[in-house]
Amino acid sequence: MGRSGEGWIAAARRALPAMRAWRADFHREPELSLQEFRTREKITAALQELGIPYRTYDGFPGVVGLLAAQARGPVVALRADMDALPIVEETDLPFRSQVTGRMHACGHDVHLASLLGAASILGRADRAPAGPVKLLFQPAEEEGLSGGARPMIERGCLASPSVDYVVGQHVEPGLPLGTVGWKVGPLMAAADFFRISVRGRGGHAASPHQGPDAIVVASEIVGGLQVLVSRVRNPLDPVVVSVGSIHGGTKNNILPEEVVLEGTVRTLKPATRTLMRERLRRRVRSLAASLGARVRIEYSEGYPALINPPEATRAVARALTIELGRERVVEVPEPVMGAEDFARYLERVPGTFLQLGVGTSDRPASLHSPTFAPDERALVIGAAALAASAEALQHERP
Repeated sequence: MGRSGEGWIAAARRALPAMRAWRADFHREPELSLQEFRTREKITAALQELGIPYRTYDGFPGVVGLLAAQARGPVVALRADMDALPIVEETDLPFRSQVTGRMHACGHDVHLASLLGAASILGRADRAPAGPVKLLFQPAEEEGLSGGARPMIERGCLASPSVDYVVGQHVEPGLPLGTVGWKVGPLMAAADFFRISVRGRGGHAASPHQGPDAIVVASEIVGGLQVLVSRVRNPLDPVVVSVGSIHGGTKNNILPEEVVLEGTVRTLKPATRTLMRERLRRRVRSLAASLGARVRIEYSEGYPALINPPEATRAVARALTIELGRERVVEVPEPVMGAEDFARYLERVPGTFLQLGVGTSDRPASLHSPTFAPDERALVIGAAALAASAEALQHERP
């Protein structure tokens, strides 16, 4: 329960003016991955105003706040990501980005303001938290490979005191505004990346028989990679293999010596992730060899699959149902193939990752869109969901 016995929703509504101001301030000055030092200053200023102690790191923009440090119950960490994207904003928001070519187009400004709101109402509740609550303000979620969760963990964000549960959330245009989505098990995919350099023989386009033609070989590889999806993995096990970049050639009558392909592989199961990496290498090499070309393959593992443990996830879902009402708490039917480095926290401690509905009929824009502008009413649900989740998990047995 919130302050004076009120629910978390009512408490969050009282905090909306502050959350609105925080969100606008973050949105006006977006910063890219690992550059979020001005954002860090704004977070620490807000924490100081709220009277919440925190720690920062030299040369790294993460922030860790701590509520109720002396409480004896389970330690719950609540996480929000900080970084923006290299996108030119096209919204009509009064607080639109003031930095050309950068925008909070993935809702991280909403995440930050919601976490500060949750901290505000947890710190002012009539009943103190049963255990310490850590506030993880994490940079570089959009970075894609190492991300910001790993360096946060390496710097001890899950220790001193040791975290028992961790909760995060992400805005979701596919869910109606005012709802929260939850799912046990795989929610988001592992994301790996490849770079394939195809070496052929350059020459005149009128004499392709003197090849191998790197463009033709690269084209065969693009199509051939889809066999990994249709004929290698179990049809009931989702996999995505996409080529997003092809570069090669300078003129319409010149065959280039090299063509470079770049793409991504998305999987939900660790065994399938390993299988796709091995079979991609084999498939690419065999296709290139059959056409007389040489290839160099670079394969990088990004974020692991985000898998929500059942006990913590169901405990949070029950608490949210009580707080928000059954019609506003939605079990997500299928995972999505996007990736999220919150998965790294869940590899170490139980917890859950929620979807914060922001969908409205008048704002149909998707994530990473230059017109993405979530309604500020989502801040109330976001803050209340985090506070209710922390309270619920502090009454669970780790």
